[in-house]
Amino acid sequence: MEAVVLAGIARRVLDELLKNPYRTIELRGARNVLAVERALEEASRLFLTYDPFEDVSVGTEGLLTELIEARELEMRIPWEESDEREMTVCRARIKLLGLGRVTDVEREGDVILVRVRELLPHEMGMG
Repeated sequence: MEAVVLAGIARRVLDELLKNPYRTIELRGARNVLAVERALEEASRLFLTYDPFEDVSVGTEGLLTELIEARELEMRIPWEESDEREMTVCRARIKLLGLGRVTDVEREGDVILVRVRELLPHEMGMG
């Protein structure tokens, strides 16, 4: 199964998704926002992993999800906390499909496309 990678997702978010298969996640990283846009264009699945983008490779484990909907929002942030006053945030509603392990990686600019093999729970080594 092919999927677009969302990397650097907090372990707490991944754990909560395992408990409740429907969740809305808020993404602030530019690479993750671009990945969601790409998934919307191609009606792709998303592969969520705790690992940073640079570490995504064959064997990386994570959660395979379906993107239900996504919205981009412009948020104002206090001037003292950043050099910028607005930031783009993406809220993505996702549905957990299962656990997966990367079998092939294709990097296209800032977006990573992967082939994922679905795993049974006893095969997963997260945590």
